[in-house]
Amino acid sequence: MNNEKFDARFAPAYGVSEAARYLNIPPSTLRSWISGVRYHSARSNFEPVISVPPAEIVQLSFVNLVEAHVLVALRRVHKVRLQDIQVALDTLEKQFPRQPHPLAFETFATDGKDLFLKHIGQLINLSRRGQLEMEEVIDMYLHRIEYDTSGPIILYPFTRDPLQKYDQLRAVLINPYISFGRPVLAGRGVPTELVFGRFNAGELIDTLAEDYGRKRWEIEEAIRYESDRSRKVA
Repeated sequence: MNNEKFDARFAPAYGVSEAARYLNIPPSTLRSWISGVRYHSARSNFEPVISVPPAEIVQLSFVNLVEAHVLVALRRVHKVRLQDIQVALDTLEKQFPRQPHPLAFETFATDGKDLFLKHIGQLINLSRRGQLEMEEVIDMYLHRIEYDTSGPIILYPFTRDPLQKYDQLRAVLINPYISFGRPVLAGRGVPTELVFGRFNAGELIDTLAEDYGRKRWEIEEAIRYESDRSRKVA
């Protein structure tokens, strides 16, 4: 990983509420991942699992957005406990101390109980502190992250409930180097907020599809994505 200071992927760019809307999770959940939680029962406590850039106001970077996306998969789909995730991250810190954002830069898989890291052709069962196991990496969330040689570069947020088998729809993407990291129409770089605004102003979907050179379903998914976000703000 190169110097974070000069990489847009690591720059503070998203408020907590904004990032939560992009990922379709409660802001309180995202805040707990950033700040950790203290309960009366020490057994239920957990430390922060996402490290955000230093700033006066808490903001997430694109890399943090990817980390949170992976956490959503582990928590919502695979039901992995945060305490187990913390054990895994503590183990990673010892084994790979030069990687401060392993959730974004490493490929994870889980069997619903344990957390795994794919490393040099093997999966280290991190919840058991380093035991090597071979498992197939199948995760619909991870398939929505694109990497280049330096790490994650594109995130395709879900425009529908991922559990309803709409994983193949990739009409919207987030790229830290396009439109300041805001959601855009895939293939065009047009902010989905703009597409949604034109639709709300009365323009037809077919007209928007022709203007942007996209298929009708892509415009529909962009509108769906922004519509869901707008309802969460209201």
